[in-house]
Amino acid sequence: MSDYQELLDRAIEQLPPQILDTKRFSVPKAYSLIQGNRTIIQNFGEIAAAMNRDPQHILKFLLREMGTAGNIEGNRAIMQGKFTHYLINDRMEDYVKRFIMCHECNGPDTRIIREDRIFILKCEACGAKAPLKTI
Repeated sequence: MSDYQELLDRAIEQLPPQILDTKRFSVPKAYSLIQGNRTIIQNFGEIAAAMNRDPQHILKFLLREMGTAGNIEGNRAIMQGKFTHYLINDRMEDYVKRFIMCHECNGPDTRIIREDRIFILKCEACGAKAPLKTI
């Protein structure tokens, strides 16, 4: 029994520290406003930083989901068209489910890696890999 406990302790020591962190993963809600025929997400940079993903990747997903055009200016994302913050936040949740949360352990400790021409979601916590659909 003690050999097992020693092996378990050694395995736990080798885990990255953020995995043992018990704080819940949360993404800030998008703060958007409509100016004319454009929707501006004011805190887009903060959202991308909380997700630990490339802002261009997130924006590409949002634009594809909403069927519009847009770009990033500084810390803000500007999209053509009028979209409610409810719709934007709903699409952000879809992004989190598809491109952040591990499909095996449901943890947020993932990163996107590329093997050959395939993008893969690799979990730092459990080591699972899952292919991603391209945006």
